[in-house]
Amino acid sequence: MKLVKISAVIFVLGLTSCVSWVFAKSAFNDMPTGAYKLDLSHASIVWKVSHLGLSNYVARFTEFDAAIDYNANDIGKSQVTASINPMSIQTAYPNAVEKDFNNILATEKGWFNANSFTSINFASTSIDMTSEKTAMMKGNLTFLGVTKEITLDVVLNGAMTKQPFTGKPTMGFSATTSIVRSDFGMNKYVPSIGDKVEVMIEGEFIHSDK
Repeated sequence: MKLVKISAVIFVLGLTSCVSWVFAKSAFNDMPTGAYKLDLSHASIVWKVSHLGLSNYVARFTEFDAAIDYNANDIGKSQVTASINPMSIQTAYPNAVEKDFNNILATEKGWFNANSFTSINFASTSIDMTSEKTAMMKGNLTFLGVTKEITLDVVLNGAMTKQPFTGKPTMGFSATTSIVRSDFGMNKYVPSIGDKVEVMIEGEFIHSDK
């Protein structure tokens, strides 16, 4: 019984320690100004599009990068850049041996045409704070050789001047946006396959050591 009690105490102490990490957040204004790089182990880009009005087809990209030039004194003056490799599309389509659907979407001219357009790029042009933890970010998206302005709804999830696992300043964000794919020249099967594509982004950014 003593061993059980000791184990329970250790478990509670460990849980308490973890909880303290969860709540040990910092104000975004307290974070150091400068360059932040994306922590690829804690990031995702997922998108979905209507399929015949019956379901939303969901896919993701697995190769991408992003960076923030962060201004702690005026967050709205920060700048964000990102790039995506369209060859990294992942759909989890079954029977990939018989039909490599990922490669079809990535390379066919009616879809992502990645052999001709090897990167999808974004560069922010403005960030407007709508509350202490939310922002509206506008920027230029270059996709299939076409550049258009898009707007992302951003949630500032949290910041830590010293992330407990890495010991480095780290910030985390969620963002959503939608694009009309025909605006960029991808109009194959519209409207049976939806024209509006919803994009969901998650990311943690680590202060770069110089």
